[in-house]
Amino acid sequence: MAVGHAVDAGAGDEYSGRITVFVALSCATAAMGGAIFGYDLGTSGGVSSMGSFLREFFPDVYRRMQGDVHVSNYCKFDSQLLTLFTSSLYIAGLLTALLLSSWFTARRGRHPSMIVGGVAFLAGAAVSGGAVNVYMAILGRALLGVGLGFANQAVLLYLSEMAPARYRGAFSNGYQLTLCLGSLAANAINYGADRIAGGWGWRLSLGLAAIPAALFTLGATFLPETPNSLVQQGVDRGKVRALLQKIRGTDAVDAELADIVAASTAGAGGDSGLRLLLTQRQYRPQLAVAVLMPAFTQLNGINAIGFYAPVLLRTVGMGESLALLSTVITVAIYTASTVVFMLAIDRFRRRTLLIAGSLQMLASEVLIGAVMAAELGDEGGIRRGWAAALFVLIGVYVAGYSWSWGPMTWLVPTEVFPLEVRSAAQSVTVASGFVFTIFVAQGFLAMLCRMKAGLFFFFAGWIVVMTGFVYWFLPETKGMPIEQVGKVWREHWFWGKVVGMDELQASGRCEKEKSDENL
Repeated sequence: MAVGHAVDAGAGDEYSGRITVFVALSCATAAMGGAIFGYDLGTSGGVSSMGSFLREFFPDVYRRMQGDVHVSNYCKFDSQLLTLFTSSLYIAGLLTALLLSSWFTARRGRHPSMIVGGVAFLAGAAVSGGAVNVYMAILGRALLGVGLGFANQAVLLYLSEMAPARYRGAFSNGYQLTLCLGSLAANAINYGADRIAGGWGWRLSLGLAAIPAALFTLGATFLPETPNSLVQQGVDRGKVRALLQKIRGTDAVDAELADIVAASTAGAGGDSGLRLLLTQRQYRPQLAVAVLMPAFTQLNGINAIGFYAPVLLRTVGMGESLALLSTVITVAIYTASTVVFMLAIDRFRRRTLLIAGSLQMLASEVLIGAVMAAELGDEGGIRRGWAAALFVLIGVYVAGYSWSWGPMTWLVPTEVFPLEVRSAAQSVTVASGFVFTIFVAQGFLAMLCRMKAGLFFFFAGWIVVMTGFVYWFLPETKGMPIEQVGKVWREHWFWGKVVGMDELQASGRCEKEKSDENL
């Protein structure tokens, strides 16, 4: 039995064009949206482990870290208020994705949505850096979440629609690369800010989020809209053709424009994209990918490590500065692996990379859990050699994620959504990511306290599940034009049965309508 559908790598060659300076600069500017997300990921865990920040806003946690209160190693950071500080951003992002950004991006376009996201993130950085109490700090995080709700919705659509089909993987991975660079910058700033006398370094870490936000917002004001979005908004076809010719660097764009127009026409029946996605059987495969890809990405434990790596390293006995420095090194590994991935993404199949990366992550996660179970008890630290081994295993785990699920979680969903449901489906993807990020961010420290080392075996179990999903249910989309991606579902061993039933029903309706007209 076939378990996946392999698409010809040259499927996108029927479209003419090349990589132009125009499209490269446009995509590089839009990809800066990843930097604001990455910067937040870097500051979340780093600031949460700083003694000066904990002393001011979370004194109970600070006393546990100082040893003033007797508590298990695994429970020193267990505080629902502390995790609310982290997860409030994703709660706000979830509400934004569900209630605002999908509608706005579909009707107003990808370009305005990016500007709104950048402005909201700027406001959040200002409030966070100037916070005078924990509730103001949480409000700042919520504003950052609104910014990410808009940015994550628009940027990924923008990159997938602007990039040439045969190079879409590398272009879309620009988001993941800037995310890594933003996280690397944040962790380096955390390490330096922690050493500032006077205990105000955490303000610097939080407030400097305004820099990537300002660059993103300023750059977004000069970006053109995508041809797909212009067609969806009813803009004159001549103007769209002229823009597409500029993007592709050729006059021969009729085939691509025809596919874009056909995709837009297919979704012009009056129903909203979200209604179509949720009610029409033919969109079941896309709905499954929209929900499960980001869910698996969170349940494999990466954001638990991303948010709380300094906290985790302090749990096993590392000092504050050493834990922050170790995190800088880990994120540097993440970034280097992502750069390598950019060179390989359009050479290898999506499914191959996802499965290989999953196996690397699985081995690392199991070994992390085994080391902590064997060496870290409720009291005392962990021996230096085992702490070093734990650090290496985290690096191996992060590297496996960075060249597989990290970029693929953003790329694959944008490749499988037809235009009529693309904005709505992307909002479901973003919302699903936020839901499970909230679950991990809010639950990780409490789960670590109660499950101890078993928590890492819990994450390893989910890696097994998501590897099975890729092997049996995810078709190959490498090189397939997004306007023609429907064929991968029709030819898939499982989804073809689901999609085929709707197509037969649609065909029957068409025949009946023709018969009625003849009568």
